[in-house]
Amino acid sequence: MKVVVDFEKCTGLGICESMAPEFFEVNDDGELVLLKEDISDEELQAVEEAVASCPTEALLIRS
Repeated sequence: MKVVVDFEKCTGLGICESMAPEFFEVNDDGELVLLKEDISDEELQAVEEAVASCPTEALLIRS
């Protein structure tokens, strides 16, 4: 599974970073950086929570 970011929708609020910091980081310019996209079984719950918490619906999990 992979996490995908729609950078046009993302506003850089950082909720995803707080929930899954190994995947997401908001840089000094307020832009989201995807640190890695492949999701292991152990990481899936944290990424699912980050995706569900995104207020702009900019995150998606694909198989």
